Amino acid sequence: MRYPLRLIVVLLALLSLFAAACGSDDELTDDGDEAVAVDSVDAATDETIDSSDDDSADNDSADTDAADTDETAGAGAIISLSPTATEMLFAVGAGDQVIAVDAFSNFPADAPVTDLSGWDPNVEAIAGYEPDLVISSAPIEGLDALGIDTMVLPAAVTLDDVYTQIEQIGVATGQVGEAAEVVLGMQTDIDAVLAALPEREEPLTYYHEIDNTLYTVTSSTFIGEVYTMLGLVNAADAADPDGAAFGYPQLNEEYLVTANPDVILLADTICCEQSAASVAARPGWDQLAAVQNGNIIELNDDVASRWGPRLVELIETVGNAVAEIEVATAS
Repeated sequence: MRYPLRLIVVLLALLSLFAAACGSDDELTDDGDEAVAVDSVDAATDETIDSSDDDSADNDSADTDAADTDETAGAGAIISLSPTATEMLFAVGAGDQVIAVDAFSNFPADAPVTDLSGWDPNVEAIAGYEPDLVISSAPIEGLDALGIDTMVLPAAVTLDDVYTQIEQIGVATGQVGEAAEVVLGMQTDIDAVLAALPEREEPLTYYHEIDNTLYTVTSSTFIGEVYTMLGLVNAADAADPDGAAFGYPQLNEEYLVTANPDVILLADTICCEQSAASVAARPGWDQLAAVQNGNIIELNDDVASRWGPRLVELIETVGNAVAEIEVATAS
């Protein structure tokens, strides 16, 4: 039962990109839906900030002034239907404004978890909380008609998208300064990890495991971009050369043996109870260089699947592990 759930998570991340694309009037660039997704974030934020019935030009001016001079202004009752958005809200200091979050928003521990769903949202149930603002990863039909402002934050494509979304949440909640501090802190910490990476003649190749049915990611995904930034090369890229799997192909043992990645990253330690030991015990996996050299990195599923402030934790975990692998290889 756990495996389908993991696949649904992946598909929903993809659907958020497609939904954002459908809701935008911007033309696709060579980057396809991912470029539209970034534009839709700005559009969604503009709608949230510009929620009054007064003249739009006057509202834009007033909202800009409010963001510059009064950081306490902003939505007072917020519902988050996105675990990533929930983490961002609490990180910028807007936790007290959050009245309800979806069932999968399990971080931080004091988030007001409910049975609300971001996958199959119940408009009536959402409205029952009388929120000023609802944040989700895909548009929710029916809330506008009830006079409830919404903000759509689809899956990030780049680090800049992450920073932009945090800043937009800061504006919407009146926590502009706090959001800026979060972004600066993330940038500083990530730069430190990158600066500490050792130089190498040949880059390390990797396999990122979403679940133990061997679904993975390619370098065209957000997590793939993060690993590229860390100097890693994705061993799964050849499995989805035309993007037919949207960057989430399912591999098999034969493919992995042939690809022979230097590093295995497990993002299924919680959902599927996978570990370095269980991977090493898989039939035939003892042939892989990553297994033979002990280069299996265990990740927190949630941290590895969300693009919020804890992205720093993921980058530090992988970056530090990669640095140690390189030192061991050099010695």
